[in-house]
Amino acid sequence: MLNEPSLISSHECADCPIRHRAVCARCDATELEALDEIKYYRSFEAGQTVIWSGDPMDFVGSVVTGIASLTQTMEDGRTQMVGLLLPSDFVGRPGREGAAYDVVATTDLVMCCFRKKPFERMMIETPHIAQRLLEMTLDELDAAREWMLVLGRKTAREKIASLLSIIARRDASLKLSGMQGPLVFDLPLTREAMADYLGLTLETVSRQMSALKRDGVIQLEGKRHVTIPDLSRLLEEAGDDADGGMMA
Repeated sequence: MLNEPSLISSHECADCPIRHRAVCARCDATELEALDEIKYYRSFEAGQTVIWSGDPMDFVGSVVTGIASLTQTMEDGRTQMVGLLLPSDFVGRPGREGAAYDVVATTDLVMCCFRKKPFERMMIETPHIAQRLLEMTLDELDAAREWMLVLGRKTAREKIASLLSIIARRDASLKLSGMQGPLVFDLPLTREAMADYLGLTLETVSRQMSALKRDGVIQLEGKRHVTIPDLSRLLEEAGDDADGGMMA
């Protein structure tokens, strides 16, 4: 069952921090007005379930701020985190009635939601919205395939470096700051969440973060404020190529 989230006041699309990456990236002013009529915002606290697997979804939308996890639960109760939703990532599938995964707010989360049926009609009337969603879906598929490599074949150090590089590049993309020079961001995940997602122990995550800091690959202020002096070196530690591999 969908938890009762907090409704928050509307935002101007022109000021939206994910505007250039979201499903509405190519919409003109008239199309944005049409979307504005069917959109609303929801906020969730860290740990709150956005939607349970199998529940009907009457909305689709994008993560504006924060991070959510996608989790599958087996019949015996075991769970596996199978993905992360970062800012600008899309939640829900037009044409599908139910949710395929549990979606849980890993951090405090704000989502821009669209009522599902009107959004599906708008996809038909505005083909470039459907085209943009297809591109985002294919990027998500590529990222999922790459992540299989991370979990299945990479060392603990490579896993940590891969996750840091994903978050750093997405943060830089949202800020339109480019990839040159040091990348600075606040890590949105706790060490516990990183361990859960990467299939590592908390001790291993802490040890590898300390090792990357000691070797000068990253700089840390506290546990969350991260500076990456040289992205190419981090990518080398992650076992990725110069293009960043799995970044969507």
